[in-house]
Amino acid sequence: MEEEKEETLELEAEDIDSLKKSLEEEKAKAERYLSNWQRAEADFNNYKKRADQERGEVARFANIALVLNLLPVLDDLERAFNSLPATLAQLTWIDGIRLIHRKLQAILEAQGLSEIKTVGESFDPTVHEAVSQGEGEEGKVIEELQKGYKLHDRVIRPALVVVGKGKEEEKEEKKEEKKPDESVD
Repeated sequence: MEEEKEETLELEAEDIDSLKKSLEEEKAKAERYLSNWQRAEADFNNYKKRADQERGEVARFANIALVLNLLPVLDDLERAFNSLPATLAQLTWIDGIRLIHRKLQAILEAQGLSEIKTVGESFDPTVHEAVSQGEGEEGKVIEELQKGYKLHDRVIRPALVVVGKGKEEEKEEKKEEKKPDESVD
């Protein structure tokens, strides 16, 4: 009888060990599942944030094609006003067209359009497109050939500009300074 008790105790001890081992395996599995779920939840939250940002960007720039098509109209109106003879400049219907031009500018500005500053600014290849060089302060924009525009913070049309290459006199002086002194012994 004692042997039977010992055998029973041994079997129970083995069962307990087996159950403990099984329990540890299940706990490890549960921890893996929890960890995977937490990662998946974080990934999903990040995806939602990115999707919201992308939707916001799409909404901000949804009208970019329309704005780009209207820029030549603005350019043409400004060229027309700049080339008006003084005799026509004071006519009331010209004032009406100027008013329409200002309204169009105001509407586009309300949508986030802004002009890129050019003349007198340092040349910036991210917003300026150099068409040629001319005599003027080196690295500075000396003339604007076509206005550039940004929609919110994105350049939609770079400004076409002429960049100063320095004055000829200054360049000659620099060359003379660089030449070593030629002295006759």
